Amino acid sequence: MSKVRLATVWLDGCSGCHMSFLDMDERLIELADQIELVYSPLVDPKEFPEAVDVTLVEGAVSTNEDLEKIRHIREHTRILVSLGDCAVTANVPSMRNSFRVGEVLDRAYIENATIHQQIPNVSVPTLLRRVLPVHSVVPVDVFVPGCPPSADTIYYAITELLQGRTPDMSDRSRFGA
Repeated sequence: MSKVRLATVWLDGCSGCHMSFLDMDERLIELADQIELVYSPLVDPKEFPEAVDVTLVEGAVSTNEDLEKIRHIREHTRILVSLGDCAVTANVPSMRNSFRVGEVLDRAYIENATIHQQIPNVSVPTLLRRVLPVHSVVPVDVFVPGCPPSADTIYYAITELLQGRTPDMSDRSRFGA
């Protein structure tokens, strides 16, 4: 039996969802018999592969790089999962939506800097005008809310997908918990 090709992605978020993923502890070993982790900030590959069965996306879309990345990922993923409140609603990263991009950059790089007060223009992705949840940019197949979702919730979602079922998250997860 071939293994399900799984990827995890971290956009604009805190990595809490990936920490919950790792909190599955020994259940990761159980899953290893059924999945091949083909891309993740937890492993070495630099390029997103061509044919991924399931991708778990943590974080909101807040830069031009995030936008390009999530579009590329969607093209090459059969089932896309928004993992956590930042991916599902844009949550904390979207707090900057009340401000203009110029104001955010000035605050971060000029007002709060004590040395080298300048807005970087090299090797820093361009901020989008608004931070967006993943589903506002690309179609999402499964939503797993939580900040972060628990290891048990993530395990449930993955095992349901491995069984060919769409996980029913209605009684397993909620926003902010």
